[in-house]
Amino acid sequence: MPEIGMKAPDFTLTDKDGRTVSLSDFLGKRVVLYFYPKDNTPGCTRQACAFAGAYGEFQRRGVEVIGISKDSVASHVRFAEKHGLPFVLLSDPELEAIRAYGVWQEKKLYGKVSMGVVRTTFIIDGEGRIEKIMPKVKPDTNAAEILAWL
Repeated sequence: MPEIGMKAPDFTLTDKDGRTVSLSDFLGKRVVLYFYPKDNTPGCTRQACAFAGAYGEFQRRGVEVIGISKDSVASHVRFAEKHGLPFVLLSDPELEAIRAYGVWQEKKLYGKVSMGVVRTTFIIDGEGRIEKIMPKVKPDTNAAEILAWL
C-alpha cells in the first residue's frame, strides 16, 4: 500500500460515461480517491450517496471525488443513474488501480475467507502526493470525516 507523502500511483481507467480517465488528469486539484467493493450493495450505496450529498461542498473546496470498484462500466452507469451520483466512477475489472493502492486484500465474512476490495479512501494533493489514507472506512461517515479533515 502506498504511504503518506508518496507520489500516488497513476492509472488510466474507463469512467461511467465510457471516457478514459487518468489520475494525472487531475494534477493541480486535490482528489478524494475512494475504493469500494461493489455497486448497489447497501454499504457502497450509502457511501456513494453521502459523497453525492456532499459533492457541492467538495466542489466549492476545489476537490474532485473519484470512486473506483471492479464493477463494469455498465454497472457504474446503472449505479450512477439510480442514485444521482455526480462524481467520477471508474471501472477497474483488471484490478490495476485496486492492486496499485493495496486495497485488494483477504477478507473474512461469516467465517469464509476470500479476496476483495477493502473500503479505503486516499486524499491526494494537487501535486499528486498522498496526503491522507483512511483504511477500512465506515460508509455512512466517510464523506463527512473527509470534509472535517479538509
